[in-house]
Amino acid sequence: MRPPSIVRNALVTTTAALLSVALAAVPAVAEGAGRGRPGGHGPKVQLEHLDRGLVAVPTDQGVFLSWRLLGDEVTGAGPHGMTGTDFRVYRDGKPIATVTDSTNYLDAQGTGASEYRVAPIVKGREGKRSAPVTPWSETFYDLPLRKPADGVTPAGESYTYSANDMSVGDVDGDGQYEFVVKWDPSNSKDVSQVGYTGPTYIDTYELDGTLRWRLDLGVNIRSGAHYTQFLVYDFDGDGRSEMMLKTAPGTKVIRYGADGGVVSERYITMPRADVEAGYSHTDDYRMSAQDYFDHLVEMFMGWHEHPEVVAGRWPATLEEAFGIEPAHEYPLSKEAATELANHFVDVYAPSRSERNQLRAFEGFILTGPEYLSVFDGATGEELQTIHYKPGRGDDGLMWGDYAMSRIEPGNRVDRFLSAVAYLDGKRPSAIFARGYYTRSTIVAYRWNGRRLQEQWFVDSGHVPMDNPFNASPHGVDGTDPKYGTITTQGFHSLSAADVDGDGKQEIVYGAATIDHDGDLLYSSFAEGPPESSVPGQNVRLGHGDAMHVGDFDPDRPGLEIWTVHEGGAWAPYGWAMRDAATGEVIFGGYSGRDTGRGMVGDIDPDLRGLEAWSSMPPDQAIDAGLWSARGDYLGRNTPGTNMSIRWAADMTTQIVNGTATEVLQTPTIDDWKRGTLLTAEGTLTNNWTKGNPGLVADVFGDWREELLVRTTDSTAIRIYLSTEVTDRKLYTLMHDPQYRVEIARQQTAYNQPAYPSFYLASDIDWSKVPVPNIHTPKAGPGPR
Repeated sequence: MRPPSIVRNALVTTTAALLSVALAAVPAVAEGAGRGRPGGHGPKVQLEHLDRGLVAVPTDQGVFLSWRLLGDEVTGAGPHGMTGTDFRVYRDGKPIATVTDSTNYLDAQGTGASEYRVAPIVKGREGKRSAPVTPWSETFYDLPLRKPADGVTPAGESYTYSANDMSVGDVDGDGQYEFVVKWDPSNSKDVSQVGYTGPTYIDTYELDGTLRWRLDLGVNIRSGAHYTQFLVYDFDGDGRSEMMLKTAPGTKVIRYGADGGVVSERYITMPRADVEAGYSHTDDYRMSAQDYFDHLVEMFMGWHEHPEVVAGRWPATLEEAFGIEPAHEYPLSKEAATELANHFVDVYAPSRSERNQLRAFEGFILTGPEYLSVFDGATGEELQTIHYKPGRGDDGLMWGDYAMSRIEPGNRVDRFLSAVAYLDGKRPSAIFARGYYTRSTIVAYRWNGRRLQEQWFVDSGHVPMDNPFNASPHGVDGTDPKYGTITTQGFHSLSAADVDGDGKQEIVYGAATIDHDGDLLYSSFAEGPPESSVPGQNVRLGHGDAMHVGDFDPDRPGLEIWTVHEGGAWAPYGWAMRDAATGEVIFGGYSGRDTGRGMVGDIDPDLRGLEAWSSMPPDQAIDAGLWSARGDYLGRNTPGTNMSIRWAADMTTQIVNGTATEVLQTPTIDDWKRGTLLTAEGTLTNNWTKGNPGLVADVFGDWREELLVRTTDSTAIRIYLSTEVTDRKLYTLMHDPQYRVEIARQQTAYNQPAYPSFYLASDIDWSKVPVPNIHTPKAGPGPR
């Protein structure tokens, strides 16, 4: 059965100037890209030097043990998985088993007092034993947290804190991951929501709960999913992870001693030019409603000097922009600007939408310096701070924040993304993006241990508008002739993957992809179907909320991209599966509505390839639902879409369900065939209807992913590990370059799952799993 709304093989174009160029001009995927090409060829990729990652978990059948096969221990593939190293298991100093077909073992005679080690065996010779471990006291492990103190906003509103997004990195070079936790205040906001927020904090913990340091981002960074994207990664190859993120005046590092006491508090170093200009760490750029009105008056007084007005592209007078009779001479006096500001706030804005209540506009940060800082991951020492690129420029006027019916200053201008990418195929780069609707910008940096080095900068330019107070800027090209078509193509996350098979990762920026060198690889367009509002027109696939990049179809060369889109009647697709190398749509469907969620996974082992699904309200008579990787329609019933997890022994995909809305739901791990496999009692997910765990990642144990969620009172991060015994032997997913950088960006905005560079499913072909071509630098002795 195939719904009539399916549209296949849509036209894809790159830039407006190249709309007539044939699709064949876009680089085709190399044969075998994304497949199991042998390791040992080309440059070695820098990844982390990890220890064995041995854990012991009590079960009803005994003690379950799980450990890592490291990427550089792999030599090939066999019937049960990857070969090169076998393992001997020790209990209380005595060997109890030799494991050849997996990296886990169930010890039926084990007790809570047993001590375990694992040793590698290569060509019959035993290597160094792992550090000893004893079983967890429960079937989960609680990592203790230190919750920040409650606070009160300038408006007198109280707020509390809960643990939110997470990341991991080996900050001290000991081969074990430390855990980085972002704290969100209870009044965190979406960029479109009015009101003050408390500051955001980011903590770095050892597994035993030792708090190394805390970053207080201060009052000049608003709290919410779109504002703070933090990267934890070893960028310079010294064996220790750094942290890199957006900061501002007032950002402060708090360091703790072994006894838990504060050792030091230190503000970041503001650029000299900003200090000389009078900026300081005591500045507070949060706007009250009166501050915003005064800001409007000042903006109106300078209207005649705005470059767009001077160039003749915008109305010469505000009266013309508002559609009222001329009443004032320009330049405007303060009195005249105040009169026009009153008209704008009380008459014009409410006439566009009853939601435009600008007299209540407060809590936004529309002015002041913006920085990008690099910190030592172990100590919090600030290593460098530079200006954030690009700066906001204005309060969103040029970004279209005043142009649409809902007037939302500080919205489109303050959308941030981040990622890690191996742009040269060897070393990691940091990727930071600002905007994805009416201006899209992406900048790539290398960190050499001392200084940030910009590699390239992508800027679509602002979308041109005839009137910044009345326009429809979405889906319009920006002013840049090379990158203008990437406007409105970005999502609330981005991915790094080698989509063209050249050994270097590209930036998959929603419905567009930037090549490793910063060139535009493609921007995906398609023809609007007859039932749309743009029939026959070649339009963007456009923005959406969920994107997945991986090898989903084992019978197609290269990687695929599954996306859902919110352009509604003005978009060619509500959901689409695309070729990652060209952006060409393999299959998709028109919805005519905002298709809000989508997911990919091997939920049915009887079907070839991964399944993909999109979600729509159940009362919608739209053919959204479940699809095979080839585009076969499988029905309307679908699993959840919040987060996936590789939990099962057979390499199928499970779904993490549970949201933190007004009706709190306990998170569960659910299997499409078997039902609920885990109920995480006493915990919660994050980000309201998004229902994200703090992290889903292969942080220790075998190749399967762990579930990290906050306890209901945020006194701990609870870590769950699958104890299903598997006979499948795969190296840690953290030693696959695509998976590792996807974990680094999982915390970005709307959290998305991580996918490896190869096909990973119940019907995996081991001969096509790549042998990792990596080097794992060890940290030298002492501090950096």
